[in-house]
Amino acid sequence: MPVVAVVNPKGGVGKTTLATNLAGYFATNRHATMLGDFDRQQSARHWLGLRPAGVAPILTWETRDEIQRPPKGVTHVVLDTPAQIAGKRIADVVRVADRIVVPLQPSMFDVLATQQFLDELRTVFRGSRKRFEDTVAVVGMRLDPRTKAAEQLGRFVQQLGIPVAGYLRDTQNYVHLAAHGLSVFDLSSSRVDKDRETWEPLLRWVLR
Repeated sequence: MPVVAVVNPKGGVGKTTLATNLAGYFATNRHATMLGDFDRQQSARHWLGLRPAGVAPILTWETRDEIQRPPKGVTHVVLDTPAQIAGKRIADVVRVADRIVVPLQPSMFDVLATQQFLDELRTVFRGSRKRFEDTVAVVGMRLDPRTKAAEQLGRFVQQLGIPVAGYLRDTQNYVHLAAHGLSVFDLSSSRVDKDRETWEPLLRWVLR
């Protein structure tokens, strides 16, 4: 059962967009999917409440303070984690997650904050049987991979010894679809073809 955690302690980097669309991908591929929302704002939970009848169902992960393994019958899990995550909660995420995806925008402030978090995350992995380099990857958000900004982001991440699993382009489709509880994978329209294409490298990394 793949458990994918979307983690970055900085707010506004696109964690919920990444988490909801990843859950949408699993669900539309007929997997029993659960989306856990551990952010106080509960944005992912609100998104689930907006999903219309007739689209692939996604379950809500009801949990207490401690992150546990998901219930039986669920085959794919996505965790949307809060900003300012630290300490025991990070250790809980490392314990349950098969993949940890770190969304990152190409700004100096985001890069510096994320570097500090990745250093802390690497320390947590030292007490785990999992390998940091095999479990954690960055996703460039609102970014065209052909641009200089993407190249600079790739160089920064390479210095940290982890991969860039993919880049998601800057598009209003995510905003418009989120308002209706939908992901880019819930539509068959050609308007989201380019968006779905940008997901392919990330999905290969998550499912490898």
